[in-house]
Amino acid sequence: MVRDRLRALISRTAVWVHDSLMGSAAFLLAVLLRLDTDLFALNADVYLSAAAIFGLLVGVVGYFIGTNKGVWRYASLPDFVYICKTATIAACLFVVANFLITRLDLIPRSVPVIAWSFLVFLLAGPRAAYRTYRNHRDRRRRPGDTHAARRVILVGATDNAEAFIKAVAERDRRNFDVLAIIDERGRRSGRFIRGVPVVGTLDRLAETVKRYEALGKRPEALILTRTRDDYARHALLGELVELAAEQGLELLSLPDMFDFRDITTVSDLQPIELEDLLERKERKLDTDDVAHLIGGHTVLITGAGGSIGSELTRQIAQLGPARMVLVDASEFLLYTIESDLRRAHPELDLHAALCNVREKASVSRIMQTHRPSVVFHAAALKHVPIVEAQPLEGLFTNTIGTRNVAEAAVAAKVELMVMVSTDKAVNPTNVMGASKRLAEMCCQTMDLSHETGGTHFVTVRFGNVLGSAGSVIPLFEKQLKAGGPLTVTHPDVERYFMTIPEACLLILHSAAHSLSDGWGRGQIFVLDMGKPVKIIDLARNVIKLSGLKPEIDIQIVFTGLRPGEKLYEELFDTQERLAPTRVDGIFSAFPRTIEWAVLQRIIDEMKRLIELGDAPRALRLLKSTIPDFVPSREIQALIDCDSGHSAELKTVVEFDKIPGP
Repeated sequence: MVRDRLRALISRTAVWVHDSLMGSAAFLLAVLLRLDTDLFALNADVYLSAAAIFGLLVGVVGYFIGTNKGVWRYASLPDFVYICKTATIAACLFVVANFLITRLDLIPRSVPVIAWSFLVFLLAGPRAAYRTYRNHRDRRRRPGDTHAARRVILVGATDNAEAFIKAVAERDRRNFDVLAIIDERGRRSGRFIRGVPVVGTLDRLAETVKRYEALGKRPEALILTRTRDDYARHALLGELVELAAEQGLELLSLPDMFDFRDITTVSDLQPIELEDLLERKERKLDTDDVAHLIGGHTVLITGAGGSIGSELTRQIAQLGPARMVLVDASEFLLYTIESDLRRAHPELDLHAALCNVREKASVSRIMQTHRPSVVFHAAALKHVPIVEAQPLEGLFTNTIGTRNVAEAAVAAKVELMVMVSTDKAVNPTNVMGASKRLAEMCCQTMDLSHETGGTHFVTVRFGNVLGSAGSVIPLFEKQLKAGGPLTVTHPDVERYFMTIPEACLLILHSAAHSLSDGWGRGQIFVLDMGKPVKIIDLARNVIKLSGLKPEIDIQIVFTGLRPGEKLYEELFDTQERLAPTRVDGIFSAFPRTIEWAVLQRIIDEMKRLIELGDAPRALRLLKSTIPDFVPSREIQALIDCDSGHSAELKTVVEFDKIPGP
């Protein structure tokens, strides 16, 4: 430490001496330029003394301004500004001092002006020369063939483009060769940014690629210089993906400007991701209510290791909970999310509980032990074909498991329970969606019932999330790595999509505002998913973002709709009454519901049939309870195989529907 401080002091002293000597030299050069040698010789002692004084002034002014504090290795425009300030102040002080002492009799009045020019050059020149030398030496020390540099074209004549070119030139010329810049607005065409030509707009991309290809420098990638917080980037992406695919170029994006100096290889750049193409407006929501809901409270999350559950835990951990309880049936997923949270938040009071929500006693014991204030219920079976093939498993986890968590929450006097639902619960055509609709009804009815004490129940419904386990995007990426083909069930199938972080953000706001605004009970909050996206378009974009061409480099194969799968999903039932909320991106629905006592009998009977392994009767009960459920042919065949018991089931499901609030 002492040695480092001593070296720093010596370095600053050397710079101070250098600047003072340059000040004296600038003054003498100005005098010699202004006077001939004979006149200079007559008053040499005066001019030498004045030069020494001027140099001392330069050193003193530079010390106070900070000119000698800059690192020459990184000398730049701010250092030049300091130099100009130092030269100006020193020249002015010298003129004032000389006027007070000699009334400017011996020194021509133009000398300080000429000395100012020489001084700026003598102070800036050595710094620029040293920086150039160090940059050149560093590049020579790096091994590797400079011809192996990744040839790229930048899209966007922006400040980010200038910063990237600068970083590449100083650090890693052998890794990147910036050939040209495309200005999508066309305002800077024909000009240069740090020696790199701005060649025109996007419609000239093909021409530009051919020109460099003829020179033996075919570009390998396009780099979008507008970062993710730049909304103008969204307008570019659709066209840019198409153009990159046509030219066989990889499409990449710059990181934040703060990370530019860390870029050494193409792997340090950010790939354009599918969520960038959703063109969703970034939501800026007030977090005060959410922080009040979470901060200082105990929060329990079921399904904490899943796609939604794990992101919920990460966002909740940042809001300062007093304790977090993670519940999951998978040992590996539970271990993974616990490890991530302990590493990111070592101060957090964290408890991991291995438990399946089907196990009523275990769920109740965990709830009684930790007494959470808020429960987020994200545990579910959600893969449609798997649940369709094993319907009792889906009913057990999604419906009975939800009631287990809800009843345990009531017994533990939980303030708020939030259930994560799905758009497949609307007019369901598969067992997974129907089981989640029955779970929604359970939470709604308990929220309306006076027998559940002060526990408030909130249901949040939304569509698919990009990148979740078992979703189509990871499947496409896996198929792409294997060389294709990409499989799509039907050319017209479409789904709603949003990112996992945005979905979890809106879940938290739904929970917070359901309490703070005093909204009526028994509601379902539905997230604004934007416009539905065709799966075939997603498949094509996955291929294009890899620099390949759909149907040419990678084939797309249609496999047919799977059992229980719909061409499109719905977020609202036509019979649900809708209402806006004051939260951007969240709607409120008022579905029709049934009495708690009746629903209890239905779920009790469902549990009994599940334990007996009686799938036909359990499915018939499910269909009778949810009239909108239109089962697949396979499930309907299973229901019809045991139709002799239909009379017995009628006694269970005969109930009067009552309207919601």
